[in-house]
Amino acid sequence: MDGPKEALVIVDMLNDFCLEGAPLEVPQAKEVIPNIKRRLENARKNGVPVIFVCDAHDPDDIEFRNWPAHSVEDSPGSKVVRELEPMPGEVVIRKKTFFGFYGTNLDAELRKTGAEFLTITGCVTNICVMYTATEAVVRGYKVRVPMDCVAGLSSDMHEFALRQMREVLKAEII
Repeated sequence: MDGPKEALVIVDMLNDFCLEGAPLEVPQAKEVIPNIKRRLENARKNGVPVIFVCDAHDPDDIEFRNWPAHSVEDSPGSKVVRELEPMPGEVVIRKKTFFGFYGTNLDAELRKTGAEFLTITGCVTNICVMYTATEAVVRGYKVRVPMDCVAGLSSDMHEFALRQMREVLKAEII
């Protein structure tokens, strides 16, 4: 493979965000699942490392002061949606905050792969996707965000986050 080595990062494509009637249902999440699935299948076919970054909250998480309880660790809602289910050997990072790197071993796992370039997909565009992209950039990774592979809670916030990532982080928004 020519150029920097890449990894595919899938953020919070969990039952509690993606299923109809879920506690923190992201309306557009269902629409991006097929697009992420294509990228996931392509990554697997081409030997690109895949890392799932997933909310795994404690039952009394402080985040639940502002958001409905969701993705409580080991609950059905904290599982990756069936269509994108991790394969044996794929890394699943459990996170307690909006940030994929904070308090996790995400950076160590990415460094093991030699990845320099991250394609970040998932939800919520203006929360966990954007904050994980921010952390990636400040750690020296190049970031790409495919617009058809991220979903926001609202179109305004989704567009805001894409602009922030493009203009502030200098992420490649495709």
